Amino acid sequence: MPRRYTILDAFTDRPLSGNPLAVVHDSEGLDDARMQAIAREFNLSETVFVRPASNPAHAAAIRIFTPGYELPFAGHPTIGAAVQLALDAADGNHNKHEMMLVLEEEIGPIRCGVSLKGNAAGHVIFDLPKMPATTVDPADRDLVAAGLGLAPTDIGFENHVPTGYDAGVPYCFVPVRDLDAIARARPEMPHYDRAFGDDVLADVFVYTRETVGAEHHFHARMFAPKAGIPEDPATGSGVAGLAGVIARFDQPPGGSHRYLIEQGYEMGRPSLIGLEIDMHDGAVHGGRISGDAVVVAEGTLSI
Repeated sequence: MPRRYTILDAFTDRPLSGNPLAVVHDSEGLDDARMQAIAREFNLSETVFVRPASNPAHAAAIRIFTPGYELPFAGHPTIGAAVQLALDAADGNHNKHEMMLVLEEEIGPIRCGVSLKGNAAGHVIFDLPKMPATTVDPADRDLVAAGLGLAPTDIGFENHVPTGYDAGVPYCFVPVRDLDAIARARPEMPHYDRAFGDDVLADVFVYTRETVGAEHHFHARMFAPKAGIPEDPATGSGVAGLAGVIARFDQPPGGSHRYLIEQGYEMGRPSLIGLEIDMHDGAVHGGRISGDAVVVAEGTLSI
């Protein structure tokens, strides 16, 4: 059965940058094993499979697969799928360039506001699927440093120390002192396994306050070698968890706060992820992720 697919670059407004994903349309009839095999065939960090929503008021149900397993939620697939579904809904009608969509993901429904930019791009802002919660904090700074090929003195800045947070997908968040240190970071096996052996720490989001763009707030990288992703150029689910890190260490006052996180620079795929945090009584009360996506390819699967 022929199935249409689209490839988009997310968290960027320029093709061949940001984080690529595949969106497979009309995926009814595909079982889990078949979707996993198709995701391995694309070999992108994530592939989205679109199905009719269970609630007729929602735009679609989507499932998200890495080359190795399914995710309950991910940021750049949400951005890319929302842009593609909005483009399909508009069908060239410029009077429908702004719309609200709800995507049914495994974690639950996610509300997305979409602003289209022409016939092949758009901007999305979506609600965090859950508020960030602490998981497991890595205890040994020396082991964390060894797992990332860094010196212990590279780990941490200001009052930031390695922590574990989950806002839909768990990550270990490792602060490093500057751009030089983050450029040198890379998984060093078997030290990485010893430092991040717990499943909730296996994917590592490294960040620093020093940035390439003067108007940006954090520079980041994300490593997930156990998931078959040596490095990810833009990680929206990681930035969702970063909201908890910011609340814990920076303690912003009550109200709404906006941040821009740059990622993917070391890979030659610069990305920009927007984060909004609503603070109340010292905790994250609400939040949103935002970013652009642009279509780069379309085709048909003969499956």
